[in-house]
Amino acid sequence: MKATERFFKVGFFYRAENPQARAWERRIANWIRRHSPRSALLPPNVLPRSRRDAPGVLIVLGGDGTILEASQKFQRWNPLVFGLNLGRVGFLASVRDPRDFIGGLRKLFAGEYRTVPRMMVKASLIRRGKIIYTDHNLNDITVQSLFSLVRIKVCVDDHPVQYVHGSGILVSTATGSTAYNLSAHGPIVMPDIRCLVVTELMDHNLPTPTLIVKRDRTVSLHIQDFRKRDEFLVRRTNQKADVILTADSANIIPLEKHDTVVIKKSPRLIRFAELDRNYFFKSLEEKLAFR
Repeated sequence: MKATERFFKVGFFYRAENPQARAWERRIANWIRRHSPRSALLPPNVLPRSRRDAPGVLIVLGGDGTILEASQKFQRWNPLVFGLNLGRVGFLASVRDPRDFIGGLRKLFAGEYRTVPRMMVKASLIRRGKIIYTDHNLNDITVQSLFSLVRIKVCVDDHPVQYVHGSGILVSTATGSTAYNLSAHGPIVMPDIRCLVVTELMDHNLPTPTLIVKRDRTVSLHIQDFRKRDEFLVRRTNQKADVILTADSANIIPLEKHDTVVIKKSPRLIRFAELDRNYFFKSLEEKLAFR
């Protein structure tokens, strides 16, 4: 089988308000029609109805936020994600510079890439003994107070390891370690390491170092107390909120006292196409000025 015959279905994902992405989608589609005529081009931004309709490769045009959104929406069908960076950072992209997009496509369709699976986490919100929310996420889970302080007991396999009295707590994957976790002064973790990274947010107690948890352990966040003010409203659900749960910065769920958020390794993986084995280190060097 020729390399150009590997991707029988090719999908595109980008944000509709991005004209640069639309222009690149047309250009890339024309390139694929010429160089891989057996590949079927699926309508952009359309979710498959079944696995049979799913793309083998999903070409994502945009920044890391767009790639994260695409990974979240298409995770059930597990396509190979090929990110072309039109944003600022590009940690999740397969190709950072638009000048290299076509060359990157040539390598992709020639099979000159390696598949890098990224660990996801499964988060469940338990309220009064019932699971009221669950989802699979690539980057991070955050419990955060919007106004005042929140008390959180952090457990690993039901054993208490931290008591936070501050803005909140963040649990990220290695992939998410270069996102919010990095802004919170958490460690950078190589993306192929499967672990949970637990970082406190503005704790008023003595600062506690970030905890790296092995992938087969379970982290639970017990919301013990916070001051109820009802100052904020979640627009999508019209719910009042003081402390919220956010998952990959996409879903926002108001929390109540005595809620528990349980976080563990998800059985799902996101597959990224990597053209350069040292891509992650080059991203650090270029974007974080590690020189």
